[in-house]
Amino acid sequence: MGTVVMHSVVSVDGFIADENDDVGPLHDWYFSGDTPITEGGDQQYDHSGAGSVFKVSSASAEYVRPMWESIGTIVMGRHLFDLVNGWEGRPPAGDHVVVVSHRPKPEGWHPEASYHFVDGVTAAIDKAQEFAGERTVGVNAGEVGGQILAAGLVDEVAMDVVPVVFGSGKRYFGSIDGQHLLEDPHVVIQGDRVLHLRFKVRR
Repeated sequence: MGTVVMHSVVSVDGFIADENDDVGPLHDWYFSGDTPITEGGDQQYDHSGAGSVFKVSSASAEYVRPMWESIGTIVMGRHLFDLVNGWEGRPPAGDHVVVVSHRPKPEGWHPEASYHFVDGVTAAIDKAQEFAGERTVGVNAGEVGGQILAAGLVDEVAMDVVPVVFGSGKRYFGSIDGQHLLEDPHVVIQGDRVLHLRFKVRR
């Protein structure tokens, strides 16, 4: 099975958006460099759902490009799905998306897209790994990501830390309870206006 990696861009005080789901300057580094993340500068979709070409610093590109290419399946919560309308059926990475939701896929929504709606985090990871095979399962941080970590189903935590303090908002780990130990970071890369960190989850 591939590695399950929980990931998001995050403020230094641990928020992925404010109370109104506004990411503020968290994603500015995606568009402030001179190196396309994707070969040939293919169009990708940011979290607003508007088509944009990601261009980052060369240090960030060397980290983000292989990470995105390794992803086979993305796992997201229904809140994020509704917020970005599922990236209009074109996820920023991977070929498949599993949505944790008690509600089914919207009627007639992008039937060509490999999006699967699953009730429960354990079933979601099982389905995501089935699709991903040996490739990585990327889990969006937030409430659902925190639930997947608390269930012991996350192998690594990846954070793109942006130098901004939000003070309040939507937490990277959601409303997770208790302590969860991580190993020392095995990836520490400084980009422009972002610090890329990866930690293995201690078993």
